[in-house]
Amino acid sequence: MAFVKSGWLLRQSTILKRWKKNWFDLWSDGHLIYYDDQTRQSIEDKVHMPVDCINIRTGHECRDIQPPDGRPRDGLLQIVCRDGKTISLCAESTDDCLAWKFTLQDSRTNTVSCLWRTPALFHQVYGYGPYSGAYPAGTQVVYAANGQAYAVPYQYPYAGPYVQQPANQVVIRERYRDNDSDLALGMLAGAATGMALGSLFWVF
Repeated sequence: MAFVKSGWLLRQSTILKRWKKNWFDLWSDGHLIYYDDQTRQSIEDKVHMPVDCINIRTGHECRDIQPPDGRPRDGLLQIVCRDGKTISLCAESTDDCLAWKFTLQDSRTNTVSCLWRTPALFHQVYGYGPYSGAYPAGTQVVYAANGQAYAVPYQYPYAGPYVQQPANQVVIRERYRDNDSDLALGMLAGAATGMALGSLFWVF
């Protein structure tokens, strides 16, 4: 994370309405932080521009505020927050005020994508972390040709760091008959039965 803009600004106090010089840092994630001085050891306050700020006023748009002695009104800047707080500022010049205005507006409206915020979800999705050894045993159900079901335990050996690991599987092999052998056996049995019945009828 880096600074987008930094510099001195005069800030009007909330209660006494006095102008005080503060050092301001605008970060790439949209946080505007101001300190007592440039050493950044004592934080006065901070504003998260994309969330807290609802409006930015400059110059004659600023309400209920007079610029400090020797400063033009075009240097005034107000940050209106969602909670009703208004931060009144004054830049050293009109150009500096406009530069702060455009930078603050960009930080308020633009969505900053930070990869370091995105958590890694691989282990949560697939269930196993990258460790050596074997994964827990699963159960494999196999049907033989005669229809008998067999439950066979097995393990998946872990050979290297890859993301998606095998999960428990159920393998069902379709039971089938050997049509040719069944047909031959059926014909043979039918012929034998026919011969037996024929002999019986000849006796009677």
